[in-house]
Amino acid sequence: MHRLIIPVLLLATPALADIRVDFDEGAPKDRFTILNTGDCALNGATVTVDLGGSAGKLIFDVTGSGAGIEVFQPFEAVSGADLLTALPAVGDGDTALSLTLRSLAPGDRVAFTIDVDDTTSGYGIMVSGSEITGASVRVDAGGTISEGRFGRDAVARVTMAPCTS
Repeated sequence: MHRLIIPVLLLATPALADIRVDFDEGAPKDRFTILNTGDCALNGATVTVDLGGSAGKLIFDVTGSGAGIEVFQPFEAVSGADLLTALPAVGDGDTALSLTLRSLAPGDRVAFTIDVDDTTSGYGIMVSGSEITGASVRVDAGGTISEGRFGRDAVARVTMAPCTS
């Protein structure tokens, strides 16, 4: 009897701390949800949502006067506020905001509401998925910066470097 030994290669895939950011158009508040879809925690990372490159030239509308159109809504953390080091300062007409995370474990999420207006159409208070296309999300995790862009599905995916611990 002959035994055939077949070597099995175990391909190890590195554990990643990937981030997904969903944008949900709502009235009167729009919602962003930041979710750790990876395998390791993000500690002390800064997540920046930058609308500057968006197809609709989007802005944050947080006051009743200024750059926004009609209805406004200030920044409000609605989930995971305890995971933030502080609430961001967002000015009316700003195109970017940054959140510094204490920690974001796998499966954890931070969600916030705010009003987002487009500046390219006659009806700027409603933002479609195609208008957020091109906006970006940057994650700075200890000096390593990773970036993703929103697509027509209003979702940005950021692939991070492998976990270090």
